Amino acid sequence: MARTSALPKFIQLSEMLIREIAAGHLADGARLPPERDMADDLGVAVGTLRKALADVEAKGLLDRVQGSGNYVRHRPAVDSVYAFFRLELLKGGGLPTAEVLSVDRLAKPDGFARLGGHDKGHRIMRLRSLDGVLIALEEIWLDAGQREQVAVSDLSDSLYHFYRHELGLVIASVEDRIGIDALPEWTPDAFHLKAGAAAGYIERVSWTATKEPAEFSRTWYDATRATYISRMGKG
Repeated sequence: MARTSALPKFIQLSEMLIREIAAGHLADGARLPPERDMADDLGVAVGTLRKALADVEAKGLLDRVQGSGNYVRHRPAVDSVYAFFRLELLKGGGLPTAEVLSVDRLAKPDGFARLGGHDKGHRIMRLRSLDGVLIALEEIWLDAGQREQVAVSDLSDSLYHFYRHELGLVIASVEDRIGIDALPEWTPDAFHLKAGAAAGYIERVSWTATKEPAEFSRTWYDATRATYISRMGKG
């Protein structure tokens, strides 16, 4: 098992704030604490926090008023690193992190023909946490035609960030099928539930803007610790 490389600190902070706003923990119009106090509470440099706040502002979720402060603004949809990450803690929100169990280049299983044109794929097995709370197992398949080799050291906590910045592959939409399934045989001892136990289940196909399937994934999550949430704005 190996820890993936973390996203830059300011992006982690930005994503944390975006998820807190989406979960309703930061109300529309709420004034954030003074930047120096906020930086101290988060254990980061003021400059790092300001980069994160600038990113949140650029996404339309923050009004920065000179001499007054930073004010939260709600929006239904935001182009963030975790825009398609639907699992949240039961209380809402939570910053996602990942630990890789394995990365293997394998022949695709039956039924994967629509995922790219290569007969092989990269299978990435991961443990997922939210705010340090272990919540899920992930099995992710990426077509081998996208890259000859993928190593643990290539990956960050967000695979979509890796796809965009390392492969030039932008995920534009996803199709999720949600249900209940038994945890797989490969469930590691590090997970707090055992193989065969009932868990929440998400089967996903991720698509590019040209409607090409780019990724297939399966996620098993502990429904006593996390829940699936999809927020949509008005049409």
